[in-house]
Amino acid sequence: MRRGRILTVFLSAVLWLGLAAPVLAANYAIDLDHTTVSFKIRHLLSYVQGRFNQFEGSFSYGPEKPETWKANMTAQAASIDTNVPPRDKHLRSPDFFDVEKFPTLIFTSTKVTDTTPAGAKLHGLLTIHGVEKPVVFDLEIHGVAKDPWGNVRAAFTATATINRKDFGLTWNKAVETGQLLVGEEVVITLEVEGLLQE
Repeated sequence: MRRGRILTVFLSAVLWLGLAAPVLAANYAIDLDHTTVSFKIRHLLSYVQGRFNQFEGSFSYGPEKPETWKANMTAQAASIDTNVPPRDKHLRSPDFFDVEKFPTLIFTSTKVTDTTPAGAKLHGLLTIHGVEKPVVFDLEIHGVAKDPWGNVRAAFTATATINRKDFGLTWNKAVETGQLLVGEEVVITLEVEGLLQE
């Protein structure tokens, strides 16, 4: 009888500890083959889209514990690609990114707010052209799933709008009508898929 009671108490304690244990965020490495770092900016009347082809990063994500979510990403400025080589060369020059002096763009998250099952606000620090500024990404949560090969994946879309002049990217030219050739607002879109790290 005593042995049975001890066993019952032990099992109850194990169950309670299991329920009380915090649900920690899982760590994911960004899957470079299924992630896109892109942007668009106005050119006179329409918009030009581009991307950075070389980057790396990771994030921590657990649906039940948004206070543990974290993200970081580093992109190589020289990998900018707008499908027009002469324009890309100009963008790498001191007129814009000055990639020899400032080779990387860096984002590091600081907190997450306004979380829902479908989205959140991802706050962080963005460094471009050697200038660090706070930024808030609108986060769309796509969820977690296992692929046909047994890999656990999590995916998100993050968007933010910044003013390039805040980061020292001030080059411009006026046309005959008085309009400026290049817009100031840049829309950044990150399509991110990560692989769970054991």
